[in-house]
Amino acid sequence: MSPSRREAASVRPALDIRTVSEAEFGDWLKAVNVGFLRPPVVGENDLANRLANSDLARTQGVFDNGRCVATFRSFAQELTVVGGAAVPTSAVTNVTVSPTHRRRGLLSRMMANDLAAAKERGEVAATLIAAEYPIYGRYGFGPATWTAEWEVDTGRAGLDPRWSGPEDGGRVELADAEDVRKLGPELFERFRAGQPGAVSRNARWWDLTTGLVRRDDQPWTEPFWAVYRSAAGEVEGLAAYHADETWTDAKQPLNTATVRGLLGLTPAAERALWHFVCSVDWITKVRTGYRAPDDLLPLLLPDPRAARMVTHADFLWLRVLDVVRALEARTYASSGTLVLEVTDASGLASGRYRLDADPAGASCAPTTSSPDLTLDVRELGTLYLGDESAVRLAALGRAAEGTAGAAARADALLRTPRRAWCPDMF
Repeated sequence: MSPSRREAASVRPALDIRTVSEAEFGDWLKAVNVGFLRPPVVGENDLANRLANSDLARTQGVFDNGRCVATFRSFAQELTVVGGAAVPTSAVTNVTVSPTHRRRGLLSRMMANDLAAAKERGEVAATLIAAEYPIYGRYGFGPATWTAEWEVDTGRAGLDPRWSGPEDGGRVELADAEDVRKLGPELFERFRAGQPGAVSRNARWWDLTTGLVRRDDQPWTEPFWAVYRSAAGEVEGLAAYHADETWTDAKQPLNTATVRGLLGLTPAAERALWHFVCSVDWITKVRTGYRAPDDLLPLLLPDPRAARMVTHADFLWLRVLDVVRALEARTYASSGTLVLEVTDASGLASGRYRLDADPAGASCAPTTSSPDLTLDVRELGTLYLGDESAVRLAALGRAAEGTAGAAARADALLRTPRRAWCPDMF
């Protein structure tokens, strides 16, 4: 470092990393907006709503001469793991560093604070949705679920244009936001119990999604709500969508329906709701919104080629904090024993663990036995929900076999028939 740079560094004031007070929360929100390239203003409505739903003990900021220049927040969450158990996790969000303060280790310090606190609270893992892929691996996070989006050309889909409802005795009916606030939470709880990768939704999620609470920086468009009821009258599916209004010069409709969310407890519910959305008059294209990469939709159409994949990307990232509790919480499709050597630069999850698993349950404990498979904690997060292959990670040099065939044995234990999926951004 040149003398001039050393002198500049020596006079640079120390940056203050601390939890944010109520009086500082507005400035903290402005810094969040700066980091996400949104206008650096905060309305009174947003300030009040966000403050009421943020745990300031889990909200960190970095201050330079009183100005907030970096932000970090976490909140309590539950994650559904393979087998349906819900484990307590720390959901990380609102992570920013202002462009004037990059590359100073601010994120590393805030992350270390939060992960240590999460471990102390007894949270099994931490989760986040990564805006950029390269950032979070160095903190022990690995991509645990992926997402996909399709655009459906309804004219090519092969659906019967005379279709007027499900043929299974069920029915699709329109609902309003008040109905959804009543029936949605219970439906979702039933759904997430069977969907590895799903995360919990609190009351605020439903208030925002149905427009009861509105954000100043996100214009509200009231969606259409469609509910599927089985032949017995039970609510088994819910879809939300909105449509644009586009017509050709020849007065032909070219409208696109964009699905905000679609949940079905059964294949019949999914089929009925997708068929309904793709059959609405004047709709020529349907954007599906983010779905599981192995979603049934393309194959629910008589011509699956009518569904063109437009997005395929990583989504939920997972960072294991308690290896023993994490591995004991999920279920396994087969029986076997595996000794894992988990490396973790932070020391939060490092160690050697023996997993004894069978379809009836599993036990995991520290061990001194020789490892069958050695991997970093970020790779453990990638494998945990069953979406990735240990054999692939070994081929990439991201897992090392100590015993021949250990990666294949790990796959036999960990992988799942359907892919993990997280429906929600947070």
